[in-house]
Amino acid sequence: MELGQRLRQARQAAGLSQRQLCGDTITRNMLSQIENGTARPSMQTLEILAERLGKPLSWFLDEKTLLSNNTGLIRQTREALASGGPLLPLLRDYAAPDPVYDPEYRLLLWTGLLREAETALETDRPAYARELLGRAEMLEGEQPLAAFPELTARRLALLFRAEPVRRVPLPSLDDQLLLRAEAAEDPTRAAALLDACEDRESPRWNLLRGRCYVSAELWQAAAACLHQAEAACPKETAPLLERCCKEQGDFRGAYFYACKQRESDG
Repeated sequence: MELGQRLRQARQAAGLSQRQLCGDTITRNMLSQIENGTARPSMQTLEILAERLGKPLSWFLDEKTLLSNNTGLIRQTREALASGGPLLPLLRDYAAPDPVYDPEYRLLLWTGLLREAETALETDRPAYARELLGRAEMLEGEQPLAAFPELTARRLALLFRAEPVRRVPLPSLDDQLLLRAEAAEDPTRAAALLDACEDRESPRWNLLRGRCYVSAELWQAAAACLHQAEAACPKETAPLLERCCKEQGDFRGAYFYACKQRESDG
């Protein structure tokens, strides 16, 4: 089951409307896109939604919902995370593999490594900070961290502080703008961030800009961008292109993209 489907299932089970779940955190339009699989929430947004629905973060990121011996440890680690305490000492007792908490464990471990690295830099221990950041980098290729590229930007910012002489390259300005646009809940702000990018040819840029045009009901402009992203992101673009076609009276095109979605789901 996809993340968006899990989110919708949990919301409906809790008896909440989209508006009730959104609160002041995200827009109803963004939540609808997340549930339909056409947008991905930021880590912060997903954590807030999970808390409101009374679900562990791992429930949205893993297919299995089994009982786990790590429940108490994970609960303690979450409390330490909220209070600003150290995470690594608690996580040393984690028993892996665990189909329930492994994804959340990796997120907590990554956070603990960066928190400890920041403390090491503040106490003038750059070598130890580099060691911790190296361990964090190894985690970034695994799920669910691979789905949240903004995490890499946070690690690189600390690595730059730990290795100023080597001038560790920070993410390009475009990378930062794309990350902020993807996390933005206001389509107008997202569009402004995207329009500040130098490279407007990438599939990712076109997908995000296409979503903004859809939110603004600029169907022709949306379709133009989405077609540029279609080959690289067929699953994300198909439902948006179906809607663009419908709104422009191109029902043959809408049928084509509806069929593509059924083929993908099959």
